[in-house]
Amino acid sequence: MYKNQFLCIVFLIWAGSSLAQKDSTHQLVLPGQPMYKINYKVEVPITVVGAGITLINFAGISKKTTSTQAQIDSLSESNIPWFDRWTVHEYSNSIDQASYIPFYLAIPLPLLSLVDKNMRRDFWKIGYLYLEALTATGVLYSTAVNLTNRYRPFTYNKNSSLEKAEESNSKKSFFAGHVALVATSSFFMAKVYAQYYPDSKLKWVFYGGAGIMTAATAVMRNLAGMHFLSDVLLGAGVGMLSGILVPGLHKIKPGKKPHLSFLPYGDGLAGFTAIYKF
Repeated sequence: MYKNQFLCIVFLIWAGSSLAQKDSTHQLVLPGQPMYKINYKVEVPITVVGAGITLINFAGISKKTTSTQAQIDSLSESNIPWFDRWTVHEYSNSIDQASYIPFYLAIPLPLLSLVDKNMRRDFWKIGYLYLEALTATGVLYSTAVNLTNRYRPFTYNKNSSLEKAEESNSKKSFFAGHVALVATSSFFMAKVYAQYYPDSKLKWVFYGGAGIMTAATAVMRNLAGMHFLSDVLLGAGVGMLSGILVPGLHKIKPGKKPHLSFLPYGDGLAGFTAIYKF
């Protein structure tokens, strides 16, 4: 199984490299001009605090207690909101494990920036922005799980294993972390690609792929009995917002370019032209 996942990741990196090289003529940013502006003095401390909050939340999550048989037996579908009631399924280990495939494929997607010559020069900035996006998602997800004890859908299905339903993990339904992380990673990469190649039609391939991976994860997490409809929808929404807004808010707007820029100079001579704007 892991061999297949590794091969899929290698294929995605190779395909991304080919697509990026093919569309290099559509790039927006000229050589020497940065795409993103990051205020490290402000944002690094905020990111560290966010990571700290996430760790504290996970410490709290690890202390969730198990349930008793009486508590599981008392669960009734009538107490589930009507829009989630139809999404109750028996636990499926095979679907649960399959839902990790898009998860493992999505997390390393930003590495595609290494195989594109235009994005590669901003790799460390892109990497830091990706960390910010993951941190934003992590804070929201971990806080929600730490403060709530929503039972997973399979605990309401009497055909599911009682032993599994009694585990502390069965009280982590709200909201779908796998879906949120897949959406964060995949939509982050799609947004970054679209910023570097705004006129390329291939940006819709990235956005479409992000949507498919997120939807596939959401469907499998539901069919596995791990999350309700509202859980996966919220997870997808949080992930999409984090993945799209973080690079979007850091992009240097037209007219906000640095005063000093360096551009390559050709016309038979090799060198650079320095331009200073007052």
